Amino acid sequence: MAAFVTIKDYLFESRLFMQRSVQTLIFAGLLISALVGRLVYLQVLAHEHYTTLSDDNRIKILPLPPNRGLVFDRNGVILADNLPSYRLEITPEQIPDMEATLDALGELMTIRDVDRKRFDKLRARTPSFKPIPLRFRLSDNEVARFAVDRHRFPGVDIVAGLSRHYPQGSLAAHALGYVGRIDERDLRRIDTSNYSGTTHIGKVGIEKTYEDVLHGSVGYRQVETNAEGRVLRTLVRTLPMPGENLYLTLDIELQH
Repeated sequence: MAAFVTIKDYLFESRLFMQRSVQTLIFAGLLISALVGRLVYLQVLAHEHYTTLSDDNRIKILPLPPNRGLVFDRNGVILADNLPSYRLEITPEQIPDMEATLDALGELMTIRDVDRKRFDKLRARTPSFKPIPLRFRLSDNEVARFAVDRHRFPGVDIVAGLSRHYPQGSLAAHALGYVGRIDERDLRRIDTSNYSGTTHIGKVGIEKTYEDVLHGSVGYRQVETNAEGRVLRTLVRTLPMPGENLYLTLDIELQH
């Protein structure tokens, strides 16, 4: 019985191999071109766009409130000055669970119902990216306890500031008046942009009459923050202009 022998067409197979090789090279070339094109777009054409988005996430503008001007009597005796103090501030947009955070802070320091109610009112009318004060005039012990657990509270900070102080007590209170926390009525009559970071304002007496003179002008600093909102470094700083000092015709010695 005769056997059939298959004779391969080597020329045909060689051509087929070359065609497939060329097709593969063309496909690979197109793929590489697409990847290179995308890389060029991201690195060059879209660089400014993504840089802007990145800056929005890590660059923040923080106010630097001015020091309030001092008040003296006619002989240079201080009637109103400023003493160092600490306040607790919260930036709402960085807090995933506000109630849980407030409860946890209450385990470290005293958080009264009035503090939470005032905070809620301020939060309702303040942009979420701006810090809101929760407590004022923290004790050294409260500051120390918070510092130990600072890592547990992203978006919560202790800010050093100055509080109004009247060394003569009530002797000149009828003329000096006093300062108080800024409320909704105050917000309607002031330039809010010049009160960023300021929590108190003159309410009555000389403190109110000469508010524009005593207050000064707010400054700003541009800072770089990490993912938790903690400040890493200051990029740009515009110093605030302190308020002017006042000299009264009042002689405090005659008030004794």
